[in-house]
Amino acid sequence: MDDRLNDPAFPSYDVIVIGGGHAGTEAAWAAASVLRDRGRVALVTMDPSRIGTMSCNPAIGGLAKGQIAREIDALGGLMGLAIDATGIMFKMLNTSKGPAVRGPRAQADKEAYRVEVQRLLCRAPNLDVIAAAVDDVIVEGGRVVGVELPAGAGVVHPRADRDRDSSGECPRSIYASHPRESDRCSRPLRLRSGSVVLTTGTFMRALMHTGADTTPGGRVDEGSADGISGTLQRLGFELGRLKTGTPPRLLRSSVDWDGLPGQQGDPDPKPFSDLTPDGLPGGRFPRLPQVECRMTSTTAEAHELIRANLHRAPMYSGAVEAESGPRYCPSIEDKVVRFRDRESHHVFLEPESLHTDELYCNGISTSLPADVQERIVRTMPGCERAEILRWGYAVEYDMVWPHQIDATCMTKSIHGFFLAGQINGTSGYEEAGGQGVVAGLNAARLAIGEGPVRLGRDEAYIGVMLDDLVTKTPREPYRMFTSRAEHRLVLRADNTDERLTEIGRRHGLVCDRRWELWRQRRTDLERIDRAIRHGRGDDGRPLDRIVMRPETTVPSVASRIGEADQGLVERVMTSMRYEGYIQRQKTAIRRQREADAKPIPSWIDPITVTGLRAEAAEALAKFRPSTLGQAGRLAGVSPADLALLGVAIRKGRGRTQSDGEPA
Repeated sequence: MDDRLNDPAFPSYDVIVIGGGHAGTEAAWAAASVLRDRGRVALVTMDPSRIGTMSCNPAIGGLAKGQIAREIDALGGLMGLAIDATGIMFKMLNTSKGPAVRGPRAQADKEAYRVEVQRLLCRAPNLDVIAAAVDDVIVEGGRVVGVELPAGAGVVHPRADRDRDSSGECPRSIYASHPRESDRCSRPLRLRSGSVVLTTGTFMRALMHTGADTTPGGRVDEGSADGISGTLQRLGFELGRLKTGTPPRLLRSSVDWDGLPGQQGDPDPKPFSDLTPDGLPGGRFPRLPQVECRMTSTTAEAHELIRANLHRAPMYSGAVEAESGPRYCPSIEDKVVRFRDRESHHVFLEPESLHTDELYCNGISTSLPADVQERIVRTMPGCERAEILRWGYAVEYDMVWPHQIDATCMTKSIHGFFLAGQINGTSGYEEAGGQGVVAGLNAARLAIGEGPVRLGRDEAYIGVMLDDLVTKTPREPYRMFTSRAEHRLVLRADNTDERLTEIGRRHGLVCDRRWELWRQRRTDLERIDRAIRHGRGDDGRPLDRIVMRPETTVPSVASRIGEADQGLVERVMTSMRYEGYIQRQKTAIRRQREADAKPIPSWIDPITVTGLRAEAAEALAKFRPSTLGQAGRLAGVSPADLALLGVAIRKGRGRTQSDGEPA
């Protein structure tokens, strides 16, 4: 048994992260990065060999999601490096539109992605991976003090050959499913920590539905975390129940692959990570062979079949307890019901791995019975003889309504207890990963006695997401869109390093190599900016004026100033073209920052604020915003209500001896 787990006075960790999904891995990595030589982190997960698993679509990025993935990378996270090492088709979306709404996306080899995340985690010497479910979260005096694990828990050690380049072989897990017998604890185990991050994904009291068949679990061949729901309710949290789904998987060799129109990636793909290619095994990008996807569609016949069997779909029959599902990634049942005039919907057939013959049917997520799924699939062009390897299913799961957390991801009722990922009502790997970075960062800072960090709406899509979560009640799993960001002109995928790498460095997330690369890139950007502003075109006109013309190309400007890196030239040109609009936004950004810098003291009771409308008092009491800026974004709170709240704060502070509780 590991000595730390044998010591009855121990085992103690500075940060404990529960869950090995995208939120959990980013949280563990962020916490380990911040603590480095100052503390230790435990990542507790039911099956360590499944760490980093892509439960649904094996892809990273997309519109707005790609910006979040790039932001995670700029803050020193794992996601960008993992997808660059394992991507099998890279594509920039929305290239016909402006750079502010373009989004990088990559199809992943899902098996390689999982193993790459595990390989990266192994590089953190102060991170222990513990195989166990969590039976209880221990709270004393309003503060988290640890977690309780069942007998049999123990540290899982990685394989000795974890760092080898296995790109030519079928990837295998770096962590075993269970600890060695000598590493198991023979009794229930309490891990002590004042910073705990809970990232349960879709596993809390989870049920999977395929027609009338119901199986406990949040993912195929994995169980359900039932006890933690009861623990959270006992601790006073208000739980909700959401639902999502996944489509059937097909055997590629049974599909008329060559007879379907192809979807190709970019010929000159752009990586997600600023460390690529230096940070990749083998030092090359793309690292893996690139593949094509194929496109097919549903048919009118399939739609009639779906309508005739809605009573057998748990989403519609009442078998699913959850009320809300993903509006923007709907099941095929939802599409057919909501868009009755449509005779077909696109379906993208996407390879899941270079090492399997499995296709992901992007576009027909479903909970219908197996016999109906088979008939639907075989009506699609090219799929007349398709063999289904795995049926689609719906999954319903418990979550915590996110008005109970702060934008740091710490819960408002329990000090040191953080929530990240789908437990907060979000959907998607990227949204989960972004929350994980923030939660891990703040959990580690709390452990070493440093103050919390919040990202503003003008700094990151991650900041927009967390602000939305703590000021609005989601009606369905939250998904990020560019339209949610009022400052999206400055929140582009190409400038995440400008916005966030210095913040990450200041708080201990960014390694020396990333920092040096950014400093050099910043110098190059400044040099290119000067060259354009002082340069002249062939006709003698100022080059910065010529850049404003929509017909001016990046290669023409790069050749004029003698710059080889056209990617950096494009960034500078984009900033110049948006410059006028950004200047107009700066006033709004300044006002927003001023409001977000004005804290609402914990002693304020909205019910007692004189003149405050009942609707505003109710919203303020429910959401308990941290700042006047957040309060102003609550539904039901008017500018007049904010003014009254500000007066109450000033009067209250006038009666205090300090900025703490009233005297």
